[in-house]
Amino acid sequence: MTWVLRSRRVVSEGTVEPRSVWIEGERIAKVADWDDAPEGAKIEDFGDDVIMAGLVDSHVHVNEPGRTTWEGFFSATRAAAAGGVTTIVDMPLNSIPATVTVRALEEKAAALEGQCAIDVGLWGGAVPGNDRELGALLDAGALGFKAFLVDSGVPEFDWLRESDLALAMETLADWDAPLLVHAELPGPLARAAALPTTLDARDYQRYLRSRPPEAEIEAIDLLMRECARTSARTHVVHLSAADALERLGRAKENDLPFTAETTPHYLKLEAEAIPDGATAFKCAPPIREHENRERLWKGLKDGLIDLVVTDHSPCTPELKKLDLGDFEAAWGGIASLQFGLAVVWTEARARGASIADMARWMSEAPAKLAGLARKGHVRAGADADFVVWRPEADFTVKKECILHKNKVTPYEGQTLFGPTIATYLRGERVDPRAEKARGRWLKRGES
Repeated sequence: MTWVLRSRRVVSEGTVEPRSVWIEGERIAKVADWDDAPEGAKIEDFGDDVIMAGLVDSHVHVNEPGRTTWEGFFSATRAAAAGGVTTIVDMPLNSIPATVTVRALEEKAAALEGQCAIDVGLWGGAVPGNDRELGALLDAGALGFKAFLVDSGVPEFDWLRESDLALAMETLADWDAPLLVHAELPGPLARAAALPTTLDARDYQRYLRSRPPEAEIEAIDLLMRECARTSARTHVVHLSAADALERLGRAKENDLPFTAETTPHYLKLEAEAIPDGATAFKCAPPIREHENRERLWKGLKDGLIDLVVTDHSPCTPELKKLDLGDFEAAWGGIASLQFGLAVVWTEARARGASIADMARWMSEAPAKLAGLARKGHVRAGADADFVVWRPEADFTVKKECILHKNKVTPYEGQTLFGPTIATYLRGERVDPRAEKARGRWLKRGES
């Protein structure tokens, strides 16, 4: 049966217009004029609410198996659905075992089976010594690889030294799969650590100074050199240092296969406003100053930054050291999977960005990065994945509405614009608080 989803504001192929979207089974059959519908078809009309392709969040730490007290597929995918996300791609570290072998990939795939409210892809990991495993991981369904150039914070996932990075990129040059890199180098971090300070561990400025922008800039310089040498697809995750934007522009001028993302917290928050001891704000790289944030926004609007994803990195309240307020001892990560759309839109609307920009940054570009051809677009042949949201309305983030397993987020108590009204996965509306699990594992080459 064909049925129709329609609104006066449907985002399709870069435009926002009155449209009806015809749906057959799990796919979009046609995008038509607003009053065009099959005879007798069921119509769900959302008036002036925005209908957009479901968000694709390609940077999510689910932590299952192994650390499910932090998060798990059941809670993560329901929180995602509540925020209009219809596909996540899970990072390979923080789970035990880390996803650096085919066997570990299969264990993670088994763990997500029957739990997920939305679709899930899996990144593999590139670590020292597993370069010969990368092709097999891709054949088994991994969408690409994540790597660190500095200590990852977990012992199961070692970081690539320069020679390891060169070998991994040489290997991946023969595959159309991206290497996603945490771009900080240990040298600038060590130099910062050696500087004397009178600030105590509860002072955010002490933590901020411990991870200077030079760590990101030097890492991006290294990645650009290796990208130019090998032509391997290279992607910088969670860019925080605006001083790197000139490098990203140069990469595009030289037609390198080099992309970058930033996150809602770098676009919303600023170092000057973080209270002492507020460890819910700790992440790596750190949230930087107001002026840096505004330059990131310009880089995003100018196309130097390609996409926005959450880097949802939760943990238990105990690991955040909320009682001590110790930034040095606290786990670094922001929990935001449920609120990414609203956080970004709250800031985007104040800077003249459009609804079509949101679709490009948070649906289309992440799907392209992950190679998910049927995701991220409202067009014939795509999966019938949608977020329906209300850009002019606001809401306050309260603990009782948070569906993450642990309710620790720096957005609690904030008023945001753009609540999610409905989420559809492959043609069926998702109830984020229900037990039903329709989500699938999206393997490389199959989605």
